[in-house]
Amino acid sequence: MTQTLQHELKNGIAIIRLNRPDVFNSFNREMALGFQELLDLYGKDEAVRAIFLTGNGKAFCAGQDLAEVTASDAPFIENIVAEHYNPIIRRIREIEKPVICAVNGVAAGAGANLALACDITVAIETASFIQAFSKIGLIPDSGGTFFLPKLIGFQKASALMMMGDKVSASDAEKLGMLYKVFNVEEFEGESMKIASTIAQMPTKGLVYTKQLLNAGLTNNLSDQLDQEEKYQSMAGKTEDYNEGVQAFLEKRKPEFKGK
Repeated sequence: MTQTLQHELKNGIAIIRLNRPDVFNSFNREMALGFQELLDLYGKDEAVRAIFLTGNGKAFCAGQDLAEVTASDAPFIENIVAEHYNPIIRRIREIEKPVICAVNGVAAGAGANLALACDITVAIETASFIQAFSKIGLIPDSGGTFFLPKLIGFQKASALMMMGDKVSASDAEKLGMLYKVFNVEEFEGESMKIASTIAQMPTKGLVYTKQLLNAGLTNNLSDQLDQEEKYQSMAGKTEDYNEGVQAFLEKRKPEFKGK
C-alpha cells in the first residue's frame, strides 16, 4: 500500500492516517486511489467494526495538491473530481461501517468536505475549516454543496462557500458541523474512545441507521417511515438485538458481536 497513507487494524477499529504531512496531507492521485483501496479493503473485513480517519502532522487535509494540477502533465480537473473525490465520498456514505473522523488540524477544500461526509466528526481545538474553493475560482466539491447546507443551513453555508471564511473548531461545533471539540491534551484519547465505543456496539444496527440517514436526505416523510419499518424488521432479526434484550433482562452489560 502507498506510503501516502498509514493504516492498521486494532481492537476492531481500522485506523487510517493521511500521511503527506509535508504538504498538509493534500491529496494527489496516489493518495486518493490508495484511500479508496483501503476503504474497500476494510469495508469487506468482518473484523472491522468501525473506521477511524485522521491525519499525520499539523494538518488534517488541505484538499487537492495544487502542484499536481499545475504540472506539465496535469490531469483535467473533471477527472480529478470523477476519479478521486466522488468515489471517496460515495464509499464513505455507502460503506457498511461507521466512519469516525478526527480532524487534527486545518481541513480545507476537499479536506473539509471529506470530514463533513463522515458519520461522526470531532476536532482538536486548534483545527479550522475552510471552503477554500472560491479563492481560486472553483466550486465546492466532494459533497460540500450537499452536506454543508444540511448541517448548518442554506444561508450560512452559502456565505462560507462564497466568502471562503476560516471557521474555528469551536465555531464549527456551535454551527453544527461537528459532534465535539477536544483540547490538545484530550484530543487523541477522547476521539479514539469514541471509535472504541462505536466498535463495541451492534454494528448492523449502526449501519442500518447510517443507511436510513442517507435515505432521509432525499425521502419524504411517508417514504422514510416505510424505510424505518423495513430496517427495524431487519434489525430485529440480528444476533445483537437478541443479545441486547437478553442483557437488559439479565441486568448485565451486553456483549455485541456485530452480527
